[in-house]
Amino acid sequence: MDLFDNLGTLVAVTKRAGLIAPDHSIPRLNRILFADATSTVFGSLTGTSTVTSYVESTAGVAAGGRSGVTAIVTGLLFLGAIVAAPFVGMVPPAATAPALILVGSLMLATVTEIRWHEPLVAVPAFLTVVLIPLTYSIANGLGFGIISWAVLHLVAGKFRRQDWLLYVLAALFLARFIYLGAS
Repeated sequence: MDLFDNLGTLVAVTKRAGLIAPDHSIPRLNRILFADATSTVFGSLTGTSTVTSYVESTAGVAAGGRSGVTAIVTGLLFLGAIVAAPFVGMVPPAATAPALILVGSLMLATVTEIRWHEPLVAVPAFLTVVLIPLTYSIANGLGFGIISWAVLHLVAGKFRRQDWLLYVLAALFLARFIYLGAS
């Protein structure tokens, strides 16, 4: 699940930063995923929740951050926040709502690139966009989107051999949702 959370965040942040390659790939993806995997291992060794990239990075990108310096400054500020943590609880949720609204609007900026006139694209995209906030999980939203994409393509007779990995992922997500629903 960490992989899908991270990939969803990477796509949103790199598109917002204009760092997507002309072939629609993410440059240095292997290095990014290796850094995420390494931080996840070290995070688990220290007893923290899963360490991953966060979609709020789009706010830093919107403010002009385009390099690793932005991430380093953010990390240092998080270290400083350890001292401030007891006081953060005193901030009412209404005070943080504007920041969440800004991040949400930045995340939705790329929705205009979806081919809404094509049902085989629009339905999975819609389910993904809607189910991410409803399930509180990027991974669950992506899972439902991938499952619906696979089902629609199979039903429409648009199966392509080069998309085999998406069908495997759809089967794995379906098995996961069945398992979680049964327990």
